[in-house]
Amino acid sequence: MLGHRLDLVGAAGRAHLAFTDRHGGYGAGPYGSFNLALHVGDEPSTVAANRALLGQALGLDRISYVDQVHGTTVHPVTADTDTGDSAGSGDAPPPQADAQVTTLPGVGLAILVADCTPVLLAAPDEGVVAAVHAGRQGMAGGVVGATVRAMRERGATRIEAAIGPSIGPRSYEVPLDLRDEVAAAHPVTASVTRWGTPALDVAGGVAEQLRSAGVGIAHWSGACTAESSDLFSYRRDGTTGRFAGVVWFTPAETATHPRASAPTGRPSGSFVRE
Repeated sequence: MLGHRLDLVGAAGRAHLAFTDRHGGYGAGPYGSFNLALHVGDEPSTVAANRALLGQALGLDRISYVDQVHGTTVHPVTADTDTGDSAGSGDAPPPQADAQVTTLPGVGLAILVADCTPVLLAAPDEGVVAAVHAGRQGMAGGVVGATVRAMRERGATRIEAAIGPSIGPRSYEVPLDLRDEVAAAHPVTASVTRWGTPALDVAGGVAEQLRSAGVGIAHWSGACTAESSDLFSYRRDGTTGRFAGVVWFTPAETATHPRASAPTGRPSGSFVRE
């Protein structure tokens, strides 16, 4: 269920960053067993059960989801804004965006992926957190920079990031003209597959954009979705589920004992940076 956990501690409290895998849920078949997406053909009731299970595992009553469209819009989550339907059973559609930002404590921001790069951002000194869905289009369009700017507008100074599992540069084959187009603006993304054809390194582009924006990288997953049976991969399987990156903040007065934990018997990969 929880593939990796990272806590970042600052003056305002503790930021919690977590990535899920595909195990420990209620789904079956290509969605087995912990699919968190409503748009992929899975049973809505199963997705609702998995989302409720995620909230329980993380100790969160509210998790915000968005309708991801491979753009650069950053959804601000406040006490008065719609956060989508955490349980997947409501009538109101989630807002269209590929990133979320908030200063609200105790509210999880979720991003769903199955090859694209999930990026979780935190400024624990000011209590600002954000989540980013960075596919090829979003990375090239500047969704990472837009999200960092949204955090700084809310007072963030020292920002650190966790880059989650995504399709690796040796597996993400693209046409030559597409690789050349993206690499013309983002040279670090040019790559080749294991079999020698043109490819893109989207996570590498994300990392370079974070560095250019003055953001530290506290964690960068080495897992490739296309090569790991523990993760969903659209490029590998076609019909499949989505795993999540989730970030939230706990103020200093309640940050001593974070509630998030890995399922019993499974390693969490957790560590804390003071």
